[in-house]
Amino acid sequence: MGKIIAISNQKGGVGKTTTAINLSAILADKGKKILLIDVDPQGNSTTGLGVDKEPIKNSTYEMLLGNLKAKDVIIENVLDGLDLIPAKVNLSGAEIELAGVRRREHLLKKKLKGVVDKYDYIFIDCPPSLNMMTVNALTAADKVLVPVQTEFFALEGLSQLVYTIDLIKKKLNTDLVIDGIVFTMADFRNNLTKQVIENVTENVDFHIYESIIPRNVRLAEAPSFGLPINLYDGHSIGASAYRKLANEFIARH
Repeated sequence: MGKIIAISNQKGGVGKTTTAINLSAILADKGKKILLIDVDPQGNSTTGLGVDKEPIKNSTYEMLLGNLKAKDVIIENVLDGLDLIPAKVNLSGAEIELAGVRRREHLLKKKLKGVVDKYDYIFIDCPPSLNMMTVNALTAADKVLVPVQTEFFALEGLSQLVYTIDLIKKKLNTDLVIDGIVFTMADFRNNLTKQVIENVTENVDFHIYESIIPRNVRLAEAPSFGLPINLYDGHSIGASAYRKLANEFIARH
């Protein structure tokens, strides 16, 4: 059975989508069968993989609020070995529409039961907030991968997420665990990056990935071309960092 990993941090701009796209793409390139689920109404994982959202009829929204199964909304082989469940802006209304739905927190978990055995890993790109999509992702997931930007408020955002995960474990998903922290947007030219890494390392007791994702222009450019970094510029330091993370992820699991 495949592992379901939510990529989450309630703080925005920390590299969740960048990590979701590039880790998924590089693992697929290494021969793993991957499904990436976009549950962010902005749909950045969708466009970041070169998928035009406008003509899409079936997306995360139609799966969760309609009668469609996961297999009905999957776009197969957006890259070799990488399938996608896309998101569109209509997902932003799901919070209100799900208000009266029974066991609404379990909708995604229920939908994924029919496809989980077909993949090595299923990644869920979460929104930068604690909304019903994030709750659904954490209820469905086996583990949470947490991108943490090396900036001043990193530990504060992390503590909020840990509190949320503890609540989910108590109420909705007793098996949920934190897979680990990935430091992102690191710039070792300034002392703050080193201080944040040391501070977080000293104050948490779960796994911290050794691979650190640098602040890199090529990483920032790649989504506008609809490509993961290994296809956009495979020789960049960003591509190298995500390959190291993918190797470490495989070894850890």
